[in-house]
Amino acid sequence: MRSSDLPASAAWRHQDARQGFEVVHIRQQRSGCRLQGYTAAVEDGGAWVVGYDIDVAESWLVRTAQVWADSTGGLQRVRLDTDGAGNWQVNDTPAPHLDGCLDVDLESSACTNTLPVHRLQLGTGGVAEPPAAYVRAPDLAVERLEQTYARVNDDRTRHRYDYTAPRFDFACRLVYDEAGLVIEYPGIACRAH
Repeated sequence: MRSSDLPASAAWRHQDARQGFEVVHIRQQRSGCRLQGYTAAVEDGGAWVVGYDIDVAESWLVRTAQVWADSTGGLQRVRLDTDGAGNWQVNDTPAPHLDGCLDVDLESSACTNTLPVHRLQLGTGGVAEPPAAYVRAPDLAVERLEQTYARVNDDRTRHRYDYTAPRFDFACRLVYDEAGLVIEYPGIACRAH
């Protein structure tokens, strides 16, 4: 899948873990794309908004991610930079706890689960364990997230992956459209546009 196969925008209704809505605009660039989005949600009795701007190379490697959040805890900002080889800086400070991560995964976003799927290009039966630089919401703490994507048989034009994140004792079947955007993320979000 190429970034040019993606629609210009997409949206998800967040449900179960939180109630909210996410919108992303996908801007094509000469050498990749830029994902610019926002999620507004209510979770555990608190309301927050998270915005993101993620620069992605044609190979689906993240170059930079700028994330900001506003909640009752105030305005937070974080910038992640990577060299594409698994070395990261968080707010211009080396982040060795992220060594080997090639993707960024925002707790507030269903869209960021697109990154490893495009980059890995797993065939049916393929399994990968790509750790991610995980950005929590709404405090924007940056952690390492171990996860597994296992491609299972497609359902006509829908691509399906069994996903696990052992740290959260979480497992589900993610369903993607032909462009590689999440349609169904059980317990988290479903595609609205």
